[in-house]
Amino acid sequence: MGEEGRWLAERVDRLVFTDLSTDQVTALLVDTVADWAQGRGWRVYRRAPSVLPLPPPMSAQQSVLDVACARPDGPPVVVEIDHGTRRRTWEKLLAEAEAGRIPLWLRWGTGRFTPPPPPIQMVTCEVTARPDPAGRGRVHSRLPRARMQPPAHSAVRLGEPAAVELPLPPAPTPE
Repeated sequence: MGEEGRWLAERVDRLVFTDLSTDQVTALLVDTVADWAQGRGWRVYRRAPSVLPLPPPMSAQQSVLDVACARPDGPPVVVEIDHGTRRRTWEKLLAEAEAGRIPLWLRWGTGRFTPPPPPIQMVTCEVTARPDPAGRGRVHSRLPRARMQPPAHSAVRLGEPAAVELPLPPAPTPE
């Protein structure tokens, strides 16, 4: 990962939140990216036009980027923020890279993050999810790393292991 991705990952790793909706987490991440970039002295553009046009029938219009950053000391940085893996995001970020921008993909969710093709840099934000107590979908939380609980394990006692002599006899064949 390049330095821009590492810098953003350091900022995202400090995030803590509890019981936010999908839209709220995405909005928080957009704000976090914008604050991170502004803190570095970069100009920030939310919902900036992408170099990639929308697919037909809207191909006369441009796609938008979640955050684009102009910086005085290097090429622009563009950031897409997604809760899922979308091929369109990769296409957009690859087109941005071809135009000379540094593409960052901030991917958030419960894990199993599919790495994007180079030169896209992936920054991850792992969260936990549970049903919304109010019955409106799912809510997402992110605890500080030091307070994250280990996964729940089975409380069932399996008993003592039995020694097995090797090699094992062949399995009986059905008649």
